[in-house]
Amino acid sequence: MSASVGARRLGLLLAAAVLALDQLSKWWILAVVMDPPRTIAVAPAFNLVMGWNRGVSFGLFGGDDALSPWILIGVALAIVAVLGRWLWQTEDRLLGAALGPVIGGALGNVVDRVRFGAVFDFLDFHWAGYHWPAFNVADAAITLGAAGLLVHALVGERKTA
Repeated sequence: MSASVGARRLGLLLAAAVLALDQLSKWWILAVVMDPPRTIAVAPAFNLVMGWNRGVSFGLFGGDDALSPWILIGVALAIVAVLGRWLWQTEDRLLGAALGPVIGGALGNVVDRVRFGAVFDFLDFHWAGYHWPAFNVADAAITLGAAGLLVHALVGERKTA
């Protein structure tokens, strides 16, 4: 198997796993855990909540008009297309492992926007009365993938067989 096929396969596998885990976790929280909707204290600094993000990170660019979700869907799909092409061309497994979670997470949030018009967030970390904005599995995967891209940029491309 060539290096590009291995990197591509790894990235696609991670993208599919993130997408599936994200959608499964959102379904479970919405259909089972949050029926009825409430805040559930899981640990001293962690709650499960119901949050709807109509924008991007931290609610930026969120609008209440009917067109906003479709614009964000279009932007996300354009980014996925660019990252997918990058994944298709790479021979570096670290790069494939970083791109996959970003692609899967972006697609997970696109599914939410199509289904609900907003992204469902439910993980709420807090400390001393200060809450980090609620997020979901897709958001965590995007963050980890972006960190992997940063590591890749700092370490440089490695050829792997």
